[in-house]
Amino acid sequence: MSRYLFVVPPLTGHINPTVSVGAELMSRGHAVAWVGHPGTLAPLLPAGALVFPALDDEVERRIQDARVQWLGLRGMAVLKFFWEEFLIPLGHAMVPGVTEAVSAFSPDVVVADQQALAGPLVASRLGIPWVTSASTPAELVRPLQTLPKVESWVVELLSSFAGSDIRFSPLLVLVFTSPSLVPGAFPPHYVFTGPALAGRPGGSFPWEWLTSGRRRVLVSLGTLNGAAGERFFGEVVSAVASLDVQVVMVAPPGAVSAPPNVLVASSVPQLDLMPHLDAVVSHGGHNTVCEALAHGLPLVVAPIRDDQPIIADQVVAAGAGIRLRYARVRADEIRTALLDVLDSPSYAAAARRVRDSFQAAGGAVTAADHLEAVVA
Repeated sequence: MSRYLFVVPPLTGHINPTVSVGAELMSRGHAVAWVGHPGTLAPLLPAGALVFPALDDEVERRIQDARVQWLGLRGMAVLKFFWEEFLIPLGHAMVPGVTEAVSAFSPDVVVADQQALAGPLVASRLGIPWVTSASTPAELVRPLQTLPKVESWVVELLSSFAGSDIRFSPLLVLVFTSPSLVPGAFPPHYVFTGPALAGRPGGSFPWEWLTSGRRRVLVSLGTLNGAAGERFFGEVVSAVASLDVQVVMVAPPGAVSAPPNVLVASSVPQLDLMPHLDAVVSHGGHNTVCEALAHGLPLVVAPIRDDQPIIADQVVAAGAGIRLRYARVRADEIRTALLDVLDSPSYAAAARRVRDSFQAAGGAVTAADHLEAVVA
């Protein structure tokens, strides 16, 4: 039996892959624990999972407030704020809790999300092998390489925090996608596992609302962007009101006035819903995109910021969807794009090709195999 400690930020999309991998490791008899914000982790992990605190509610609230400020920025201010006001402060805030968790749990391997910088910092200090959980592949393609001064600035920030660029482990990087979406040459210790989707808790949903024989679409801007998406949701409602489709829209209460063919919910069991859908309208969040493609569903993607434009371009390059301009998109554009991905077989065929590549990659099973090899 080996001991694995997952270090995660208070971000659902970054925690989700570790849930599946952790469950797979536990099924093989290994000891597994998580360290992060207990309140964020609790609804995502299986009952009885071992959790160590690295952020209390007050610190987590300040971190999330910073995320809200970040959502209102544009241009290079987004990147500057993300690193200086979110990622680096989050790393500093988590170091004491991660250190205590390592002392209490004595892991053989630390598995750190790429945005949980305290994980590799503490592991390196204590001489413990550490692995990167790359919950989004955007940084793998060096998005700042055309801006060398900005890229150097990021590396300097990381060096000031940890002495070096610790985003990616020299031992093993688990990448939760496949080369079908992220083509290119990568070092051999970068393992493309495909998305790790098994073992996540479900949730309630009014399944009786879904009508047999009608096409169904999920609309979601993710857990962080939904509150700022009122205009977009309104355009979607106008786009679909006259269509013979059923739309499940994940949006805050009162965000839109919904016609009869639109169900608005503050949350849905997204993975459970995917097999019942025909398409997904998304902001380009890596988790939602991969969950859709893992079920062979084409996408309409309207990226907002961060890694989302890169993910959207990957979807378009794979032939599995259409990209729209989030800030300027209108109802007629959404309607045209949605009907295109629903009616044109090429999009669904491309989505199924990506799905097949995910299945061949192995998901949580492949990730667990390679994590076991780190200890062997």
